Amino acid sequence: PTIGLDPASRMTIWEQLRELNKEGVTVFLTTHYMDEADRLCDRVAIIDLGEIRAIGRPSELKEEVGGDVLILKTNNPDKLLEKLLSLPFVNSATSQDGTLRITVKSGEKAIPLIFEEARSLGVNIEAVSLSKPTLDDVFVRHTGKSLRDEKIDMIERFKQYMLMKRRRR
Repeated sequence: PTIGLDPASRMTIWEQLRELNKEGVTVFLTTHYMDEADRLCDRVAIIDLGEIRAIGRPSELKEEVGGDVLILKTNNPDKLLEKLLSLPFVNSATSQDGTLRITVKSGEKAIPLIFEEARSLGVNIEAVSLSKPTLDDVFVRHTGKSLRDEKIDMIERFKQYMLMKRRRR
């Protein structure tokens, strides 16, 4: 509900939604901002192509992803991704725009092992960050695509719809 709003207006909307909820009002919130859903919602449904793929409390959904999330910037993400997917301690791994997103049980233990694998493949890791799973990770896990991919798919479907509509005239 806050797309295109400045930060102050966004926080005002959030506070109004929280107040409604405190009064016992059920609010259905539709958003592509997963951080917004995480902050405001008691329960979240991940919907893909009209189907509910997952539903639950944000904390429960993030626990399902499990462990830690590693973000790696590398000079050859595809080569490293192929190797990572074969490692037993890697729960999942995706590559987008030269960045790898990897879920592992323990990031602290996985990082040295990943660096070792990268070195053996001749792949340079330029940057690494470690975080806990987010609802974005939940979305990717249940749909197999990022929100960016989802937006591109939606734009393409709309273009196809408009093309078909013009042809019918």
